Amino acid sequence: MSKLVKTSEQQTSNMMEKLPQEIILGILSRLPPTSLLQSMLVCRAWRRLIRDPLLVATHFSHMADKDGPSFIFQSNRPSSSYQLFFIDFSDFHSQGKVMFKKLPDLMSIYLVDSCNGLLCMRDARWIYICNPFTRVYLQLPKLVNYPAQVGHIAFGFHQTTKQYKVIQVVYLRQLVLLGGRIDVATSTLVQSQVHVLTIGDPSWRHIGTLPYDLTRPMPKALVNGRLHWLSKPNNDTTASILISFDLETEQFQEVAKPDCCGSNRCFHHLMVLRGFLSAGAYHDNDELEVWVMKEYGIKESWIKEFTIGNHLPPTLQQNDLLHFNMAKARFPNSSVRVLCILRNDEILLEYLNRVVVVFDPRHGTFKELTFDAMPHWYKIVVHVGSLNWIHIPVC
Repeated sequence: MSKLVKTSEQQTSNMMEKLPQEIILGILSRLPPTSLLQSMLVCRAWRRLIRDPLLVATHFSHMADKDGPSFIFQSNRPSSSYQLFFIDFSDFHSQGKVMFKKLPDLMSIYLVDSCNGLLCMRDARWIYICNPFTRVYLQLPKLVNYPAQVGHIAFGFHQTTKQYKVIQVVYLRQLVLLGGRIDVATSTLVQSQVHVLTIGDPSWRHIGTLPYDLTRPMPKALVNGRLHWLSKPNNDTTASILISFDLETEQFQEVAKPDCCGSNRCFHHLMVLRGFLSAGAYHDNDELEVWVMKEYGIKESWIKEFTIGNHLPPTLQQNDLLHFNMAKARFPNSSVRVLCILRNDEILLEYLNRVVVVFDPRHGTFKELTFDAMPHWYKIVVHVGSLNWIHIPVC
């Protein structure tokens, strides 16, 4: 039996050696990551080939440039062990098909962020970097926790330095003694601390304090080696501040918004559309506007790319809207998030962590997407399915 296996491996190895390297790379780098993982089971020669950093980097480049975007869904229910799903729109434009696949169980940990095919995840004690396809993961050094804190975590990569970094903004709360016990809920935020970990370093670095409020969980946008968030200076205003963090210099700064963003029209969420920093803005007429910064850092380059009218998906109409507060029920666009623009210029939207909708701006129509085994509540992040890992340089 072992002789037969050995002979098979030799034949496979000899066959692969006869093909030019560029042909092998061209074929394998265009296969889905699940197919490559299955191919690793053929023999040791295939396993070595598919683990080759050049193939992994080339494969990631092709997956990032394919015809449609892809995403990671995670069920928000602890009872489902925070199950992960992968959704791929590569064939949506040509065939009208969307691949929705349940991923192998990883760990019961919560999805934080995605970058270059890697996920940042956490549980109550630790932060992890993992590849959901290969199931390889790295447990990061622990940041010393205080008895009362809230925080914000982000994960990013800088193309010039070739470094992955995790940023954790920790807001310490003042402990209050009530009735002989320590109470945290009634206390106020007293201080922020910004900690940065360069992946591969043994410990976190404290780089100072932050005069912005990032306590509310919100998606970030990674553009030009900078992480971007929206923050509010205080509770008395609806206007938002656009701030950035340079992953190379590790400096925060504000980014200029267009003049039209007054008190009644504020940025609601950020995203990256076709490589540009973009933002969704809404105001009293219930329309969602999408603004794009065509030239990074230039205030005058902000343009209103398109407007999305008021729409309530049928799934939300059929279910009990009492789960949402009156503001969300009355102004549903305040809870709409733009995910991406598809290759055919249609726009992918997410409603209240419940429904994915395709909007056609040419005809003003909405189409709800449903999938078998789709979680009832979920978190969704843009994600490139790959075999990538931290030490492999990104093309």
